[in-house]
Amino acid sequence: MTSIIRSLEAFIIEGTVAACIRGGLILILLAGCVEKPPTSPPPLPHEVEFMTVTTQTVPDEPEFIGQTEAFRPVEIRSQVTGIIKEVFFTEGRNVKKNDRLYLIDPVPFKAVYLSGKARVAEAQARLIQAEQDLARVKPLLEQQAVSRKDVDDAVAGMSGAKAALEAAQSDLVKAKFDLDNTLITAPVNGRIGRSQFYEGRLVSAQTTLLTTIDQLDPMYVNVSVPETYLLRRRRELTEHKVQRPDIFKLTGVMTFSDGSVYPEEGTLDFANVALRPETGTLQARFTFPNPEGGFSPGQSYFYPGQFVKIRLRGYIRTDAILVPQRAVQQGPKGSFVYVIDSGDKAELRLIQASTWHGDKWLIESGLHPGERVVVEGFHRIQPGVQVKPVPYRNQEASANSQSAKEMTQKAP
Repeated sequence: MTSIIRSLEAFIIEGTVAACIRGGLILILLAGCVEKPPTSPPPLPHEVEFMTVTTQTVPDEPEFIGQTEAFRPVEIRSQVTGIIKEVFFTEGRNVKKNDRLYLIDPVPFKAVYLSGKARVAEAQARLIQAEQDLARVKPLLEQQAVSRKDVDDAVAGMSGAKAALEAAQSDLVKAKFDLDNTLITAPVNGRIGRSQFYEGRLVSAQTTLLTTIDQLDPMYVNVSVPETYLLRRRRELTEHKVQRPDIFKLTGVMTFSDGSVYPEEGTLDFANVALRPETGTLQARFTFPNPEGGFSPGQSYFYPGQFVKIRLRGYIRTDAILVPQRAVQQGPKGSFVYVIDSGDKAELRLIQASTWHGDKWLIESGLHPGERVVVEGFHRIQPGVQVKPVPYRNQEASANSQSAKEMTQKAP
């Protein structure tokens, strides 16, 4: 009986194991029959717009801060000491050359002048008398009727009379000068400022400043050019990166503080011989025509003392590389752009951008002709990422517009 039970247990165990094996095989077969999920395709490269780097000749027009100055700021001073008797002009108005400005009381100066005329007449009479005395004694010396000393005294008397006449004439010239300068007139055309003295005030000769006259046509604009700019310009001229005419043929365009542009161009007419040590700048000066300087106050474009911007014209930059401002980015190491290599992969390129030309940066270094620079879509890419480059649409439109403009200019 016991053996039968053991046989049954063994049978049951073997059956269970076989069932488990069969179940495992079925599961394996079922797993093999399940369809595998499809693998996801690689992402498509991002589309970016690029421009091809080219070189061109462009004007190089830096800007400087300037300050206007009157062409001739003339100081009006009295040549004589006296009391102001009358003021003829209205302050702040335009005056013309030889217009009357001040009258110093002429009475004492006229008295000195008349006294000088009398002394001249007296000296002339004495000279005539001395000449006659000499003429009388000379023949008597030959007849031995007078001594040699008498003749010498007559010669000395005539020489003294001549000297006295010359001194009296010199005093008369000074008296006439003083009398004439009691009336002070305008030496130039211009706009007269405020009078510092009025009727009844005592003024001193050549020291008292009465007023000033500013000649406003033409006008000066003084600019300060940094030493760094001068050194860079010298290097660029040596390397033939820029070209320019004679320095005194350079012109300037003036812009006022409100953004308005003065319609006349100025010319560079002076450059200082030394830098200012306190600022490290070179002083230069432009002359601008101001045809409205002779108009009534309030009708001219500018006044002395205004701060303006001067855009220097005349320099030409050859083989210049320009890229849109939006293509230039700023990073920890400075300015950079994305360049598309031959395998259509984005490459980060450090560059040196110097100045703006309209809506474009002038690139000093870092790019070469023929390279492709990303202009649109660079925010979706990283260095080394595959991209899909397409031409920059605004670049094509700009080129078409420029071509149409050139054709219009060539048309008769």
